[in-house]
Amino acid sequence: MRVSDHDTFDQRPAVPAKPTVDGLEDVWVRRWADGDVYRFDRTRPRAEIYSIDTPPPTVSGSLHVGHVFSYTHTDVLARFQRMRGKAVFYPMGWDDNGLPTERRVQNHFGVRCDPSLPYDPAFVPPEKPGKEQLPVSRGNFIELCERLTVEDEKAFEELWRLLGLSVDWSHTYQTIDARARRTSQRAFLRNLARGEAYVSEAPTLWDVTFRTAVAQAELEDRERPGAMHELTFARPGGGEPVTIATTRPELLPACVAVVVHPDDERYRALVGDELRTPVFGVDVPVVAHRLADPEKGSGAAMICTFGDTTDVTWWRELALPTRPVVGRDGRIVWDVPPWVTSQTGRTAFEALAGATVHTARERVVELLGDAGALLSGPRPITHPVKFYEKGDRPLEIVTTRQWYLRNGGRDADLRAALIDRGRELSWHPDSMRVRYENWVGGLNGDWLVSRQRFFGVPIPVWYPLDTNSEPRYDAPIVPDEAMLPVDPSSDTPPGYDAAQRGRPGGFVGDPDVMDTWATSSLTPQIAGGWDDDPDLWSRVFPMDLRPQAHEIIRTWLFSTVVRAHLEDGVLPWRHTAISGWILDPDRKKMSKSKGNVVTPVELLRQYGSDAVRYWAASGRPGADTAFDVGQMKVGRRLATKILNVSTFVLGLGEPGASARVGRPLDRAMLASLADMVRTATDALEGYDYTRALEAAERFFWDFCDDYVELVKSRAYGPDTGAADDEGAGSARVALRLALTVQLRLFAPFLPFATEEVWSWWQDGSVHLAAWPEPGELTLEAGVEPDPGAFATASALIGSVRRAKSEAQLSMRSEVERASVRGPSADLDAIRQVVADVQAAGRIGEIGIESDDDLEAPAVTLVI
Repeated sequence: MRVSDHDTFDQRPAVPAKPTVDGLEDVWVRRWADGDVYRFDRTRPRAEIYSIDTPPPTVSGSLHVGHVFSYTHTDVLARFQRMRGKAVFYPMGWDDNGLPTERRVQNHFGVRCDPSLPYDPAFVPPEKPGKEQLPVSRGNFIELCERLTVEDEKAFEELWRLLGLSVDWSHTYQTIDARARRTSQRAFLRNLARGEAYVSEAPTLWDVTFRTAVAQAELEDRERPGAMHELTFARPGGGEPVTIATTRPELLPACVAVVVHPDDERYRALVGDELRTPVFGVDVPVVAHRLADPEKGSGAAMICTFGDTTDVTWWRELALPTRPVVGRDGRIVWDVPPWVTSQTGRTAFEALAGATVHTARERVVELLGDAGALLSGPRPITHPVKFYEKGDRPLEIVTTRQWYLRNGGRDADLRAALIDRGRELSWHPDSMRVRYENWVGGLNGDWLVSRQRFFGVPIPVWYPLDTNSEPRYDAPIVPDEAMLPVDPSSDTPPGYDAAQRGRPGGFVGDPDVMDTWATSSLTPQIAGGWDDDPDLWSRVFPMDLRPQAHEIIRTWLFSTVVRAHLEDGVLPWRHTAISGWILDPDRKKMSKSKGNVVTPVELLRQYGSDAVRYWAASGRPGADTAFDVGQMKVGRRLATKILNVSTFVLGLGEPGASARVGRPLDRAMLASLADMVRTATDALEGYDYTRALEAAERFFWDFCDDYVELVKSRAYGPDTGAADDEGAGSARVALRLALTVQLRLFAPFLPFATEEVWSWWQDGSVHLAAWPEPGELTLEAGVEPDPGAFATASALIGSVRRAKSEAQLSMRSEVERASVRGPSADLDAIRQVVADVQAAGRIGEIGIESDDDLEAPAVTLVI
């Protein structure tokens, strides 16, 4: 009879003759849901609750095996804490706002957002995307985003259930629904009221494809081919021209100064004078700054607004003018700048107007050659170029108005406080703390939180318009918290009516949305009910655990610390458990963008969820781990062995009412198991799930291969030739006790196989059973056992097997006599277990001799 024949935990099936791991997921996923096994008990006091700030996966397509890897780690810890008696708050979130969702919607429906279009309540997307994306209003576009994310979330939930995540599915959250918008806007308004949020017109890293600002945490350097060019800047009063080396000659019309190092003797006399840019004929000052590198090129560099982040630093610290020539579309602006005054320069600029950066570069190089101002180049080089982590084109730096949140990048005291927060946090592994400290210590600006996108949480701000319909950005209009959530593009601010939108003396809404991390940094608040469920909030915050990958320490972990520190003056959680990446066979990170990911559903079906979880839990905390089907096969073998050995143990029948653990080998095995329980428990308390699994697995195979074989004939009882009832009873009690302990030890790792076996002979769910304690085993063992006796017995039966193998005998072959020799210190242990070794080895007579030349006991067969 299979467990699938029963619908409740109260019905106990018969022990199957030939158990299998196949199909267990379908049975137990349903029964766990029907039995509400993982329901969070919100009536418990905070001291009895373990709360997890679960990572919300990005809902923009399919999950890959990397998600399975890291979420298994979290689930192991959640299951352990539940068995330790805690009410586990383990919600699941869906990160469904931001650019990934927008891109998926654009590709799936064949549309693009055009905010200038009016909302069409009757809009229906095309059945098949066309070659050209159909423009739709912002309202229609957001509806399509919401529609697609709902479908994706259902598929994600099915996969998480199949994996066996012990999530309470009545506690889910999104990063774009009404609760998330209200929570994000409330937190933003409080930041604004305290002066932590501010708006500024400043140089901004800009992705020209997505037309949005990019924060420092979203940058990545990519090695790209480029070219070095050497230009000559003339001295207006005559004299030797100055050589400038640059990789971006197209920014020559944006040049505002030439910079040299203050200690460079070659140019010290030039500082304060002017040079004239070639082709465009603009006079610019020579300035000194410590960041100029005398060893790089000629030692003199042009400062443009803006070629890179060093230009921004020079511009800010030297108080230089702004002369932008690259627009938000990544093209050279159409109008000739007012600082280019000569006819030659204006004509040259007109040749660049509207061109892409690449084309403008080619044209400027040609113009430089014609003017005789190109000394050398283009000389091919390879250099790091900054990209948006989700983008395909190099970033530009343009001047825009953006919202910022203070994060210590420009405040030494706040920076120090946030570094101290990182030191309060318990890191698992501890080595990951340095990544946090390096990031905070290297910040060069505040957190840019506004984005020029559509599917996100709107910045909850309007601006009054003056008599010329110009926004007054220094006097923002904010809503009352009771109004939240609001959308300034459609809602009306307090004190105005809808007819005043865009009119002189009226108002205009802020068009931007928040950076996705500005919402995800509030996952404890969103999931924990900060805004609308104060009772829940008081029970779960600060949370106990933040699990996440190491590459987003700088984004998700740090930003969440910032928000909790600013709002509540605390850490958002006590512990953080860091997972590594999954690597492909070439040791490269698996990612959708690289096309080397493996989708998990087929793996889960082919090898079983327990097998895949075993592979995941074998990856050490914080370490990058290779994708390894071989490890999954090992996990499947382990799960199958648990079923099979359980069938044997339970098939022996109940021990007698008076049976107790009295034999030395049985007591020694339980004492060894107690030691292993201590090791596994300490490992899991320290968030080292891999060490706990290794300890449990190592003992389990010794238990199966050695102990079960050693006591098998005794456990069967007198009817099959065993010595007596006392011996059989001792073995059966020890076997069952060891089995129940090991099922609970493996339950967090292999939830399906362990639950299946538990259902054959125990009430309720193994996942609600108490985590094993060493005292369960030492109390049953009675007199003080000798743990070393189990190791001695294992060594002896192993020696018997080797001897039979060398003699080319079957393991079931009977042997007339054997002698055991061993160090004198081991003789007591040998005498305690020799009878079981004799029975398991099918040895007629056995003698024991002392031999201190041996390091371990050895058996010699007399054939």
